[in-house]
Amino acid sequence: MSEFQKNLEKYAELAVKVGVNIQKGQTLVVNATLDSAEFVRLVVKSAYETGATNVIVNWNDDVVSRTKYELAPDEAFTTYPVWRAKEQEDLVEQGAAFMAIVSSSPDLLKGVNPERIANFQKSAGTALAKYRQAVQSDKVSWTVIAAPSPAWAAKVFPDAPSDQQVSLLWNAIFKAVRVDTDNPVDAWKKHDETLHEKVSYLNEKRYQKLHYTAPGTDLTIELPKNHIWVGAGSVNESGFEFMANMPTEEVFTVPYREGVNGIVASTKPLSYGGNIIDRFSITFENGRIVDFKAEEGEEVLRRLVETDEGSHYLGEVALVPYNSPISQSNVLFYNTLFDENASNHLAIGSAYAFCIEGGKKMSPEELKENGLNESITHVDFMIGSEEMNIDGITANGKSEPVFRKGNWAF
Repeated sequence: MSEFQKNLEKYAELAVKVGVNIQKGQTLVVNATLDSAEFVRLVVKSAYETGATNVIVNWNDDVVSRTKYELAPDEAFTTYPVWRAKEQEDLVEQGAAFMAIVSSSPDLLKGVNPERIANFQKSAGTALAKYRQAVQSDKVSWTVIAAPSPAWAAKVFPDAPSDQQVSLLWNAIFKAVRVDTDNPVDAWKKHDETLHEKVSYLNEKRYQKLHYTAPGTDLTIELPKNHIWVGAGSVNESGFEFMANMPTEEVFTVPYREGVNGIVASTKPLSYGGNIIDRFSITFENGRIVDFKAEEGEEVLRRLVETDEGSHYLGEVALVPYNSPISQSNVLFYNTLFDENASNHLAIGSAYAFCIEGGKKMSPEELKENGLNESITHVDFMIGSEEMNIDGITANGKSEPVFRKGNWAF
């Protein structure tokens, strides 16, 4: 067996046993594109060998998706199949686990009417609201991982020979998710412990605010009184651990909805809705986005911000050191799953219920009362650099270093 095949099988096992942590008798739902078929087959095999009763694979094809955006009538993007949303809700109630394998080119929908993309995001987000709430409160196990497609690999490695691009991206992914180690499952357990050291420190500190400064950035973010920092592993409603994102290098919490003020500049391109948004800045007043500018993709950014009322506010604050492995690889993935783990980032849209004490059992109304944002979208964007400083401000107004020159200061 080749080294590549060994790594592919280790990756599939890692996704099943650590990513979603499949339990005996459980159903696994996999969403993937045809480009990742070989890898999906290994995931399915590993899931059944681990004890899954049923594995459902929902296939997508990027060519078909693009064709729909180009040729379908406008009304095709303003509705979402009720049966598909109900299926997701039923699978949640059954305790299924969900795995998304992302492969699409970040330029998949370049040149498509942004209104069509925005309408689809809105209709899908509204229809899948119950499913999203279940995911964001850790009711079920879920994970997002990646597998290359030729179009995505060409974007990441444009200067490499075309017959080597996919292989280069596979190797970059293997490294990012620690598949290149002797025992990836053990490596992830150790990584989880390291991130939880930072989580424990921040939860003991209970900072009232964070103040970010960097070129183009001067931003203050207030945190809810009972906020909780989390990182790496999560625990579902049944008490089983899972890893929502692979890779992950972040520790994160929620901002107080009306407590964000100042300006923040992006430091990496954002791949959203099959388009790139790049070199942009966002201005906040009392939590709300009041202005933004982008050198590339400004119209796509505008439609993202205008998705609903909640998309005018932030839902996540995440800390990632500049010296993280993905950042140090100097590979720009043009994919948020990877790029957010190379950089401090924020998220426009909904907040994670598990980032506040008792949040997993709160109603949407109770979460809002506690200062958490609600939206049908959640989109991370990268703001970190080696020039970023972050200070934690305590309840009595004392300022303490959290990040200096892009890295942890404690």
